[in-house]
Amino acid sequence: MARTPADLVGAQPDPPFPIHFDGRTVTALHGQSVAAALWGAGILAWRTTRNGGRPRGAFCGIGQCYDCLATINGEPNRRACLVPARPGDAITTQEGHGRAGIGV
Repeated sequence: MARTPADLVGAQPDPPFPIHFDGRTVTALHGQSVAAALWGAGILAWRTTRNGGRPRGAFCGIGQCYDCLATINGEPNRRACLVPARPGDAITTQEGHGRAGIGV
């Protein structure tokens, strides 16, 4: 019988937990970034561009490019690749600059 890497090192990972993306429940694992949890659920885009409304998601995955901006728990412009997923997080698609209603 084949053993998994977790078996080989005796790891006992914590159970998965729910986060929410645009009202949809997504499963995340402890230690995952929000971007990794969304990718794991098959969600590839969670932002639209300011000009043209084109979809964007993670590009570099290390916090350098800002393509992965999302609104997380009501706070816009968070880099989803750097924010650790926490139980109950609410992520919403960020449209444009993420600051609707301020007239910019």
